[in-house]
Parts: sequence; structure tokens; C-alpha cells
Amino acid sequence: MASVTSATAAATGELTAELKGFREVQRLAYACAEAVAAQLKPGVTERAAARMQREWLRERGVRDWFHLPFAWFGDRTAFVNFRVPLQFFPTDRELEPGMPFILDMAPVHNGCTADIGYSGCLGLNPVHDRLLADLEAHRDLILREVRERRPLREIYEDVDRLMVRQGYANRHRAYPFGVIAHKVDRVRQRRWSPTLFGFGTQSLKGLASDALHGHREGWSPLWSPYTFSDHPPQPGLWAVEPHLGFRGTGAKFEEILVVTDSRDPQESAFWLDDDLPHVRRWQEERAA
Repeated sequence: MASVTSATAAATGELTAELKGFREVQRLAYACAEAVAAQLKPGVTERAAARMQREWLRERGVRDWFHLPFAWFGDRTAFVNFRVPLQFFPTDRELEPGMPFILDMAPVHNGCTADIGYSGCLGLNPVHDRLLADLEAHRDLILREVRERRPLREIYEDVDRLMVRQGYANRHRAYPFGVIAHKVDRVRQRRWSPTLFGFGTQSLKGLASDALHGHREGWSPLWSPYTFSDHPPQPGLWAVEPHLGFRGTGAKFEEILVVTDSRDPQESAFWLDDDLPHVRRWQEERAA
């Protein structure tokens, strides 16, 4: 993906055709999240919400996935007592009034991958509102320190420290390998795209290839708190998901961060899109 890993954004902010493809599928995924969130009501289960996401995206041409859609309700948004990977999969937990929820999906469309997380709540929940507002500082911190070419492991630790100052627990540490982000790339389109344990096999092959290539060169496609992430940001596309938890309530966003080899700070790293639900929410709150 040379067009992504080199300096991609001109002074006008124009994206390459390839980056526009990734932005389109990310916007498609967020449109799905908003459409499904609008249909949620008391009694809907996590399994039903995950199925709604799959059906909405398949109706719009999605045939492959980095991973199949997830849905988490209530204290499962904070991964309370999660110990094994199977606990991430949707359950029969029913949505109740005032309950937070997270919709997480990673469709592949026209060879481009998105991986998004959408946090919402069925009715009023001041704690959830506070978590969503406090996520903005994490988006700013991550971009700033990636542009400074800080080692990924150090940025992870700075995110941790910010969460502690805010009074929250780090819940992305509950993900496999404790990742806050992972690389995404183009995926070869096939007529039949099988999944393995909820993950698309073509995407898994690409991630494994990145891991092997990165191991030889001293970097990892997984952004974690461990030593294998003790390196500067690697050019490419990163799906980033800081995840806050507080007393059984969790909230996060997930979106693509573009990292290039440009020496220009503004072009060296940038969020692929600023027209996203959580960003619009913060803008509206500042304008109020």
C-alpha cells in the first residue's frame, strides 16, 4: 500500500483514491451503527443486535469481514469478569432502559477494511455521557504523540495514565494481547469469504503476514503494552480503540488513524475522517 504509507495528504487535505475507499467503508460501518442503534429497544438481545448489523451491511454489498459484528450491553460494555475470548461474542443479554451498549463491526467492502466501535445508551445515563465526553482527550493525545513518533508502547502508557487521572479503568487491556489498536489493510476479494472464530480468514492471513514481516524488521501490527510494541508508529492504517470503564459502564470509539512516512507533522499522521458520530457529538457539546 505505497500510496498509503507514503505522504498521502496534500496541503488541501485531499485524500488519495485508496484512502477514500477506506473512508467510504468506515462511513458505511458507522451508518450501520447509527441505523441499528435507532432500532434498539428494551428486550433486544446482543445476538439480535449483532444480526441486525450483519443483515444491514450485507444488504449493502458486504461479503467479507475483518471480524463479524459484536454487541455488548450493560456491564458487558466494560468487559466485567471477561476472562476468555469466547466471552466477547454476543449473548442473550437483553437491553434495558438506561443501559449502555457498544456496537462493534469490521466489514470489508471493495477490498477496503474498517473496524469501528459505536457507544450509545438506551435513554439517559449521566455516567455514560461523562465517559463519552472524556474520550475526546484520548483521541487528541494519541494523534499528538503519534505525530511526535513516540514508541507505541509509551503512547499506550500515556493513555493509561490519562485514564487514571480521569478516574477510569483501562478496558482495552481486556482484549487479546491487551491491544489498543491493530493495523488494517486491503483484502483480496473472493466469491466465498469464510470466517474462523468470527474473523475473516483473508484478513487473518494479512495480519499474520504483517506480523511475520514486522518481526523481521522489529515492529508489530498489534499496538499493545508489551515489548513487541516498543517501536515508533509504523506507516499504514491503524484501527484505534481506547476503551474506558467505570463501575460496570464502558464506552469507546474505534476508527482509522493514518500514519505516513512524511516529515510534515500534519501529514505524518491524521484521523482518516472527522465526520464521525463521536466527533460530531463533541463539536455539538462545545457549541452548546
